[in-house]
Amino acid sequence: MMSMKMAALAAAVLLAAGLLVLVRQGGAQPNNLSTYEPDRMKDFKKPDPSQLKKSLSSEQFEVTQQCGTEPPFHNAYWDNHKPGIYVDVVSGQPLFSSLDKFDSGTGWPSFTQPLKNADVVENKDVSLGMERNEVRSSLADSHLGHVFNDGPGPNGLRYCINSASLKFIPVENMDQAGYGQLLEPFVKAGLAKTPIHETAILAGGCFWGMEEIIRKIPGVIKTTVGYSGGVTDDPTYQDVCTGTTGHAESVQIVFDPARLSYEALLDYFFRMHDPTTLNQQHNDIGTQYRSAIFYTSEQQKKTAESVKARWDKSGKFKRPITTEITAATAFYSAEDYHQKYLLKNPGGYTCHVLRDP
Repeated sequence: MMSMKMAALAAAVLLAAGLLVLVRQGGAQPNNLSTYEPDRMKDFKKPDPSQLKKSLSSEQFEVTQQCGTEPPFHNAYWDNHKPGIYVDVVSGQPLFSSLDKFDSGTGWPSFTQPLKNADVVENKDVSLGMERNEVRSSLADSHLGHVFNDGPGPNGLRYCINSASLKFIPVENMDQAGYGQLLEPFVKAGLAKTPIHETAILAGGCFWGMEEIIRKIPGVIKTTVGYSGGVTDDPTYQDVCTGTTGHAESVQIVFDPARLSYEALLDYFFRMHDPTTLNQQHNDIGTQYRSAIFYTSEQQKKTAESVKARWDKSGKFKRPITTEITAATAFYSAEDYHQKYLLKNPGGYTCHVLRDP
C-alpha cells in the first residue's frame, strides 16, 4: 500500500489492465470467532498454518499470513460506514474503531489511529522498491497493511488496512461479542447505550454441555464454568469429583436483561437438562451433577420459584422437579481447559440438548 494519490492511480491502472494479481476467492467475510475474553488473551496461541487454512478464507490467509494485498474497491469494508470496531480476523483482538475511519479514496479501509498503539506493530517494508511501514497485529502477528504520513487526523497518519485481515463487530453486537469495555466512546457519541448486566449461576450436570448451549443464547454476554454451592475454598476439579466439597458443576452467566430476561434464561435452563433426577444427569452421578439455581438477588429467587413451579405443572416431565433453589455463595472458576470445552473440542462429551419449548 502507498500514498493516497499514488494508491488511487495505481489501483485504477492495474484494474483497467487486468494485472491485479491478488487472491480473490472467498472474500473477506467474517469467520466464526468465539466470544472475545480480554482476560484470556494473554494466553493466546496462534494456530498453525494448517489450522488457519481451515478457519480462514483463501484471501484472508493470503493477506494475513503471506503479506498479500486485496483489490481496492473490491473488499468488504472500504465503504463500510456503520458504527463498530474492527478486530483481527485471526485472534479477535480489537484493532480499529469506526470513529477513526475515513474515506481516503484509495479503496481500502483507512483509519487515523488504532484503538491502542500497543495493538499494532510496525516493521520496515522495502518489498516494492520503496520504504514503507508495514502494520501487523501484536497478538497473532497478522499482516494488516501499511501506515503513511498523509492522514487527516491530528497525528497526520493513515492506517491503510486490508479488509481481509479484519472482522467488523457492529456497535449493537459489541457487548455480547465480548467487547463491551470498548463501548464508552460510542456511548459518548450517542451511538450506543451503556450496557446493563446481570449475573446468574446455574447447575444442571456436566458444565461442558450446559455452557455450549448457554453461550449461544441471544443476550448472553459471557459464560464461565466453575464450582458453586460448596464449603471448600478454591476447589480443584479433582476435589469436586470426590463429591465431598459440596460444590456443583455450574455455569456463571453474565447477560443483558434488556435482551434476555432472567425468566427466559431459566426457561432455557429447564429445556437443556433433566431436572427430575436427583444428583444425576444421565450417566453422570453425584451431588456435583445436581440441578440447582443459585440466585443472586431476592428477585431472582422469586422468579426461580415461579418458573420452577410452572415447569413442574407443565406436564413436560414424568417425575417431580428436584432442582434446588438456594442463595449464591462463592463461585470458583474452573481450570482453563474446562472453559468453552466443546468449542475447543468439537464432538466432545455432552449429555445436554436443547429441547423444544
